[in-house]
Amino acid sequence: MRCVIARFPFELTKSGVLESMKGITPEAGTGEFVAIGRRRYPVKQVGQVITGQDRRDFTAGEVVRAMTRLGFTCHTLPEATPVSALSPLQHASAMLGTTLPA
Repeated sequence: MRCVIARFPFELTKSGVLESMKGITPEAGTGEFVAIGRRRYPVKQVGQVITGQDRRDFTAGEVVRAMTRLGFTCHTLPEATPVSALSPLQHASAMLGTTLPA
């Protein structure tokens, strides 16, 4: 399939992407990811591997469109819910079974 990423044309195939990503360890990332095989890769990492371009040269949306057209599943990682951190005094009080005002 012909696609354009960062103004450059590429001929991509599903088997070619699978072969390119073989042996690549997924990086920890946030935002969008592509499920390739049993692994989830950040979109920008996949784009860099399959195009050989710097990650700053293309958008995640360009790679998501190409991967979706090839039949890969793309998702956005859910945002982490903020955890309210207790102060050391509040933590100790909670362990003792008493509560202090926040």
